[in-house]
Amino acid sequence: MLKVPDTASNLQIRNACEGVLPLHAKIAPWMEQTLTQQPVQQWVGRWGSPLNVLQVEPFQQNLSELHRVGEQRDVDLRAFFARKANKCPAFITAAAAVDAGIDTASEVELTQTLDAGVESERVICTAAVKSEALLEQCVANDVVIAIDNADELRATDRVAARLRRSARVALRISGFQHDGEKLHSRFGVDIDEVSGFTDLFWPHPNTHPIRLVGLHFHLDGYSADQRVSAIQQSLQLVDRLRDRGHKIDFLDIGGGIPMRYLESESQWQDFWREHEAALLGKRSEVTYRNHPLARQLHDGRVQGAPNSYPYWQPLVQAEWMARVLDAEFEGATIAKAVARRDLQLRCEPGRSVLDGCGMTIARVEFRKRHPDGYWLIGLSMNRTQCRTSSDDFLVDPLLLPADTAPQERTAPMEGYLVGAYCTESELIQLRRMRFTKGVAIGDLIVFPNTAGYLMHFLESRSHQFPLAENLLVGDAGDAPRLV
Repeated sequence: MLKVPDTASNLQIRNACEGVLPLHAKIAPWMEQTLTQQPVQQWVGRWGSPLNVLQVEPFQQNLSELHRVGEQRDVDLRAFFARKANKCPAFITAAAAVDAGIDTASEVELTQTLDAGVESERVICTAAVKSEALLEQCVANDVVIAIDNADELRATDRVAARLRRSARVALRISGFQHDGEKLHSRFGVDIDEVSGFTDLFWPHPNTHPIRLVGLHFHLDGYSADQRVSAIQQSLQLVDRLRDRGHKIDFLDIGGGIPMRYLESESQWQDFWREHEAALLGKRSEVTYRNHPLARQLHDGRVQGAPNSYPYWQPLVQAEWMARVLDAEFEGATIAKAVARRDLQLRCEPGRSVLDGCGMTIARVEFRKRHPDGYWLIGLSMNRTQCRTSSDDFLVDPLLLPADTAPQERTAPMEGYLVGAYCTESELIQLRRMRFTKGVAIGDLIVFPNTAGYLMHFLESRSHQFPLAENLLVGDAGDAPRLV
């Protein structure tokens, strides 16, 4: 987990910009050093705005911490980095260097991974939709395919027959019971139907060219307790499948390992309390035009859950994984049950292992005061370059003042960061920000900790804007390079 010392300079780079209800980000030491000691303004001038700045060392530390959780419990726990979380190829080789695998979800991701020299044993393909070309690439390179449905399995069988090759697959399962309810998913084969599914396709498992070597699941959300339930039921299924002749080597529990973006739980709680008060008209707005963030006002009450990642969570990363492995099962623990079955336990983290690995930097191009009194600060970027499926990135950005500015800095003020798409909804962040030292043209707005999904997952080239460049920085003295 990212350890962040809150030094004086760390505080100094915060105080020019924060939410009217602050949500202070964890700032990795390398980020602070880069922003205070490197020619960041020159970088943006040379490579454009926005500019993604990345470092791989925290990524390797996060992966190694996960692996240590398994080692401490005599479990063969292996992380397969979810390649979709960040497109920079540097993370492929960085993962391989710490004995992690790669989870690929497209032909390009798979090609990049294999071209980087990653062994097929360290690769899995989990694409939600798999073309025959992708399946052919997997079969030809002996990459395990996570099978979602019967059509996909039949297509794999056809491809293997055409290539005269065997193929290794893992069956994706869903529909687990938890707290008396069935967990919904659009993915995978329902666990109650797996026996019939496998018996129909594999009447003679020992002689079939398609070999079922693993089970796979991915749960929505970040609940450790739901993972415990799913693992317990999956291990029982492993036993039944082995009794039917399938040589199951691994159980893959997918992603959803949580991380923490914010320093303060109290700030997180304060924001939601005051956001509710604003929706009820009990205080001034804290989001653009009182945006509800998917909450609903009904009969004088705020209802529903916000459409937001939980940017502060109490149990994250390696500690979360330890909680899962230490849960009770079969008179002992999940860890002991996995080890007793001689299974490899896999996971597919993306966001959580990219904690502390990147930031997105954009240049201020204009300041405009709206007739309603707030300011609009225009950035050379669009909202897809710092966004996931959540309504907003609920983390305070930083402001680096311009070395020189063509016009005077504004007085201290409050307002909103807006982007380059020609729509009324084009806000980079929906939260109202406070700029304690004003804003000048040429200032840089820095969005911290964006490496996991935020910088790449939804990035679009609408209006023919170029995609952001990705700049890799290393230790002090190493020259940055585009990746």
